[in-house]
Amino acid sequence: MAYIELDYQKLNHNFTFLKQLFDSKTISWGVVSKMLCGNEKYIKELVDLGVNEIHDSRISNLKVIKKINPKIQTVYIKPPARQAVRSLVEFADVSFNSEYETIRHISEEAVRQKKKHKIIIMIEMGDLREGVLGENVIDFYRQVFQLPNIEVVGLGTNLNCLNGVMPSHDKLIQLSLYKQLIEVSFNVKIPWVSAGSSVTIPLLLKGLLPRGINHFRIGETLYFGNNLVTGKTIKGMKPNVFTLYAQIVELMEKPVMPNGELGTNVSGEYFEIKEENYGKSTCRALLDIGLLDVDPKQLKPLKPNIEITGASSDMIAIDLGKNKQKLKVGDMLGFNMSYMGALHLMNSDYIDKNLVNKT
Repeated sequence: MAYIELDYQKLNHNFTFLKQLFDSKTISWGVVSKMLCGNEKYIKELVDLGVNEIHDSRISNLKVIKKINPKIQTVYIKPPARQAVRSLVEFADVSFNSEYETIRHISEEAVRQKKKHKIIIMIEMGDLREGVLGENVIDFYRQVFQLPNIEVVGLGTNLNCLNGVMPSHDKLIQLSLYKQLIEVSFNVKIPWVSAGSSVTIPLLLKGLLPRGINHFRIGETLYFGNNLVTGKTIKGMKPNVFTLYAQIVELMEKPVMPNGELGTNVSGEYFEIKEENYGKSTCRALLDIGLLDVDPKQLKPLKPNIEITGASSDMIAIDLGKNKQKLKVGDMLGFNMSYMGALHLMNSDYIDKNLVNKT
């Protein structure tokens, strides 16, 4: 049966690296746990690292975090749906917001629950995901400022998440200026300017991060150690905290080309005919994992000379050539994954989740 392994030593190493980096710059930060998909075993390992702030986009996952350690500050990192406000106030200490009517409902619920709910006002900085337009920020804050049981603890933005707009020195300075403008206009202090994510770390490492940016939300770089600008592993970090293992359930020599009238497969794809491959055969294997669990394009085999050739809902087909590695039915093959590949697999109930290298 296919399974994912989380390497605790790599996770611990990357967390320590990031903690030292942010501490040295006097920057607050939280870990984004959404890739763990509420897996209690993995979240507990995250908590045991000493994390005191965790971000997620699913309230059910925040509920798991509060169950493990109620003292951890939980942050809901997308504008909440109206129907979720009651649970939001119960399990999230902080939430991202960009709609006044939603914040008004949160205020009413916070009064009912006798809680103070913290919010980060999200500002549109060009990527066209959530965010108040810059010219409306002052008026928006003026409305929110009057709501009971609501505390604005930060201004934030999301970049690179939807349309690929990259963070830049100029954009982040502009966001910092909004904070200063609000503080002067309303005689208040806003603790956070939350514009840091994994894609912003390269600016920090180059010394190009404006001083006003003082809060980060980190997910991908913690789990993959990667520089999202260059695509390479950040010096001093470990790649691939997660590894996928899938079992060979069939292995035999078969023709390279399919035989029969061709139509589209289950993914709506046509097989590409290459006349030079007619009459040739290769060693083909089927794995016990499929499109229901992951897009094969998000996987990279650990062993050489293995090519992923296709997939159905429950199996992936691979080409082993002449099978020089002498693989056989029952063998487990390892794969590195992209962020989205790991996210999909973690969200699959059909994939076991194991922990390794914790002593």
